[in-house]
Amino acid sequence: MRRKEALKALGIFQRATADQLWRMLRPADRHDRCTRDTLNALKASGLTRVETRLESGHQLWVLTERGHKEAKLLLPKSVRISALRKLEYDDEGRPVESAGYDEHAAAVTSTAAVLTGAGYGTPLSWQTEIAHRLPYGYTQYADLTMRAPDAGVPTMLLEVDRATEPVDDLVDKLRRYHDWFELLAPKADADKEKAARRQGAAVHDFRLWSRVYPATGREGYVPVAFVFTGKTAAQRESRMQRLEQAARAYFAGTPHRGAGFTAVDYHQTVPVVITELEQITADPAGAAGAVWRRLGRDEWQTLSEALDNPNGDRLYRVELQEAHRRQAEREAAHREAQRPVCTRCGNKFTDDRWQETTRSSWPGEWDRLCGPCAREAADRAETERVARRQAEEAERAAAEAPVVKPRSRFGIGRRH
Repeated sequence: MRRKEALKALGIFQRATADQLWRMLRPADRHDRCTRDTLNALKASGLTRVETRLESGHQLWVLTERGHKEAKLLLPKSVRISALRKLEYDDEGRPVESAGYDEHAAAVTSTAAVLTGAGYGTPLSWQTEIAHRLPYGYTQYADLTMRAPDAGVPTMLLEVDRATEPVDDLVDKLRRYHDWFELLAPKADADKEKAARRQGAAVHDFRLWSRVYPATGREGYVPVAFVFTGKTAAQRESRMQRLEQAARAYFAGTPHRGAGFTAVDYHQTVPVVITELEQITADPAGAAGAVWRRLGRDEWQTLSEALDNPNGDRLYRVELQEAHRRQAEREAAHREAQRPVCTRCGNKFTDDRWQETTRSSWPGEWDRLCGPCAREAADRAETERVARRQAEEAERAAAEAPVVKPRSRFGIGRRH
């Protein structure tokens, strides 16, 4: 197993020291002795060789042609194997040590080693120098591409900076990544993509990057990490601050519109985290510790915390719900201010009584009365109507009764 692990790791990273492979493959071991023994055994089998000895005293190991072929068979087809480091000879036919290994390449491999040792994926989770081709003729290569879904980071691009180039170059890299993330996928409808920009994550279904990389599980494009190393701590801090100031347009996000909203829309931004290789190696928890800082924030956090967006969609949903509640309260207050008041007793109408009066085609005096007063008025009117009808009937009955002639004292009518 150790033999295959070493072959595959060298197939991906091309060159590595025993210390780097130990941290990457067997971080639970107390030291790199077993890894050195494995490399020497592979050397005896003609599969690896020592390319050179670094100033630090570490031997730099590479694959032989036989080892390169075997590593290619071991690696999945989805993983690109690095180029073979061919053995060079002097004029007398003797092998010569290569001088092509620079500090940047060492820092790239060390970065992958410490992250893998902290639980971010496996050696097979990494790819080096992945190309991101842009339509204006430039190709942006990522130093490292990490996939560690089990650690909560489905994918991340890493750039290792040794302070050997201007900060403006780092900003340009971030700008080119941003441009690449916005490229349309083949045959994608440009009009639908434009309309989807207002729908958060829906826009990414039309973008090329979603066909190349897995969904990030968070708002925004694939995160980019800048790993600073070399020079002094003060120089590294200065570079981080200048990058943060100059690249804000690509990572800052857009505040949601409307009063009372503090949430930020990160869906079309590049989440950018920074760290220092020196800080990672000094922390007892390594890359799993609070050694990452999200550009736009002040605190140092774990990688998962730094990539999270607590003021993104989650906060927006809470604030949107609160905005709806406030709007409902305003509408209820406005409606309550319009509620009719009974002209007789001064009480406000109930909802049912209010609805009754609004349905009335011929509003009258009773529509200005509340329910109890309206019923009381109706009962009184009915009583008055019944009384009037009874009086009218009595009067009519009296008028229709026959006339009775008066009789004499002796019951005999008076004669004429």
